[in-house]
Amino acid sequence: MADQDAQSPVGIEPPALPVLRWDELVEGPALVLLDQTRLPAEEAELVCTDVPALVRAIRTLAVRGAPLLGIAGAYGVALAAARGDDVAEAAELLERARPTAVNLGYGVRRAAGAYRAAVEKGAEPERAAEVALAEARALHREDAEASGRMARYGLALLDELLPDGGHQLLTHCNTGALVSGGEGTAFAVALGAHRQGRLSRLWVDETRPLLQGARLTAYEAARTGMPYSLLTDNAAGSLFAAGEVDAVLIGADRIAADGSVANKVGSYPLAVLAKYHHVPFIVVAPTTTVDLNTADGASITVEQRPGSEVTELTLSGVGVAGGDAGAVLMAPVGTLAYNPAFDVTPPELVTAIVTEEGVVSPVTGVGLAELCARSSQVTIS
Repeated sequence: MADQDAQSPVGIEPPALPVLRWDELVEGPALVLLDQTRLPAEEAELVCTDVPALVRAIRTLAVRGAPLLGIAGAYGVALAAARGDDVAEAAELLERARPTAVNLGYGVRRAAGAYRAAVEKGAEPERAAEVALAEARALHREDAEASGRMARYGLALLDELLPDGGHQLLTHCNTGALVSGGEGTAFAVALGAHRQGRLSRLWVDETRPLLQGARLTAYEAARTGMPYSLLTDNAAGSLFAAGEVDAVLIGADRIAADGSVANKVGSYPLAVLAKYHHVPFIVVAPTTTVDLNTADGASITVEQRPGSEVTELTLSGVGVAGGDAGAVLMAPVGTLAYNPAFDVTPPELVTAIVTEEGVVSPVTGVGLAELCARSSQVTIS
């Protein structure tokens, strides 16, 4: 974790994070990623020159976060098209890379659809590839704009729910610029509160077992000069009991039609704690994360990660500058581990869902459908 004394001077914003960019290299086009497995120790880039390399980056969490996965998926299709690879096959590989994050499939289908439409209209392969790239860039731009609108809606909601200001906000996993074309989802709301002088403390869950909170959210909070403190996931209950949490802000990887929210594992227990302690539990996500084709939480496919992420402390790349440093056993050899990447929070535990189109509260299927009807970004096949 970065030293909190090393904060940005008041009024001076740090440069934007170089999270993802398209590049034209001597050897051909490439998608260049900020390798999030190396943070916070090292800001290293990962160059993906083909779709299999991008799929590996997605599965190893070098690139992650629902909105950014949608952007990466769209650029992946453009990369396949620019290389002259089988675009349909590449799209299938990308869409299967992580099953829970609905944005990934959305971005892939959007760029692939633009490519296919261009081909059907008689475009040459090179021109069709340009169309796919333009579509990926449009999605990238739209997500950045959505991030700004979500922050504004989220701040207005916080001011309504917590009119006295001085917000003590608890967040889980990472929802900032590292997951977005802009400044993020839930983190962007907290950042906006900080800029307005209304953030008293950002409580950052470590987010075990891969520590996205400790490695990534703390990294972003330090960059932006936010007052923050890191805690182990199972310490959150004591914070609630002490009255030190005014609201919980999380993101989402998929929101079902009934308002059930799939997010990084550990989110559901926070919702239960928030309900018991009468603390608002707020989900911030773009409408691209809403999947009206998934009826309810039970219908959401939850990704199961390797047990070794729990039984071993892997120091190969993750948060380590320079490269491999081996692994440390955290449990006896042969120990079976339960390691879901996500859990699902039912709508009755969610105070509000904040999107770029507005806020749904109370969270109901009807309210969510009405909001989504205003957006052209909703996932409807």
